[in-house]
Amino acid sequence: MKLVIAIIKPFKLDEVREALTSLGIQGLTVSEVKGFGRQKGQTEIYRGAEYSVSFLPKVKVEVVVTDELVEQTLEAIQKSANTGRIGDGKIFVVDVIQAVRIRTGETNTEAL
Repeated sequence: MKLVIAIIKPFKLDEVREALTSLGIQGLTVSEVKGFGRQKGQTEIYRGAEYSVSFLPKVKVEVVVTDELVEQTLEAIQKSANTGRIGDGKIFVVDVIQAVRIRTGETNTEAL
């Protein structure tokens, strides 16, 4: 099993969710986060004063998938979150050693 973590632009969330559910993925976790990468934030003007905003709003999508679904998941996220502009985000893949469904006690792939 793998944990796929995607940091994407907020307005792309619905497209990513639809792409993942079309693969048969039944659950995911979404968090509103702030951060920056190569774009290094942006400059804004507030009440006539210019100031730098170093953290931009992003959305973090986390989903645990079987090893067989990893490549399809990465492709689906990459295609649906891509705008072709700087700041589209990143995807990370991490090994998951064990998963347990609290309600039923099912483990590993059955818990997904």
